[in-house]
Amino acid sequence: MLNMPLLYGEKFFDDFFDAPFKTRGFKRSSADSLMKTDVRETEDGFHLDIDLPGYTKEDVKGEIKDGYLTLTAYKSEEKEEKDEEGRYIRRERFTGNCSRSFYVGENITEEDIKAKFENGILKVFVPKKTKEPEIEEKKYISIEG
Repeated sequence: MLNMPLLYGEKFFDDFFDAPFKTRGFKRSSADSLMKTDVRETEDGFHLDIDLPGYTKEDVKGEIKDGYLTLTAYKSEEKEEKDEEGRYIRRERFTGNCSRSFYVGENITEEDIKAKFENGILKVFVPKKTKEPEIEEKKYISIEG
């Protein structure tokens, strides 16, 4: 089996420098492990626990549009390592984002949703909200005569 580091993933140099003698088999891309979500249903709503390791509260944005809650995390960082003489041993830059959408219903608003970020996990609560049935107004036909 050919053992090559990921060419387009963010771990190219980590694979090359961090463990050059470690045997590696097939590797899933790092995007597969982003935003893993646990969803719990309770009587009053849904609790989402979304893994966002390495992100901060400021990196995460949420938006509701057309009944969908979309959560996006954006990260930009630069790493630089030099030897004693100031020559580059390794330089890396990473910029990327990930997002996830959940259908929450047309009648859920931004004010209904509660979110908290702690220890690399975004905790989101979406209440169960049913649309109030419209009361049918009876309309009568006037009868002349």
